Amino acid sequence: MALNAPFRLDKTNAKLMGVCSGLANYTGIETVWLRVGFVAAALLGFGAPVLIYLLIGFIAN
Repeated sequence: MALNAPFRLDKTNAKLMGVCSGLANYTGIETVWLRVGFVAAALLGFGAPVLIYLLIGFIAN
């Protein structure tokens, strides 16, 4: 899996901040799997994915 440079938020395909769609563009993983992973981790009681999502969204802006 080749990484594309540089990482950017994808505002055109964004649902909230464009973090998952930006990560999908950067890594080549389908956007839906990244979104499902973030939601599942947040619902299972892990607080870190929500903080990581927000940090990426504000820093990469």
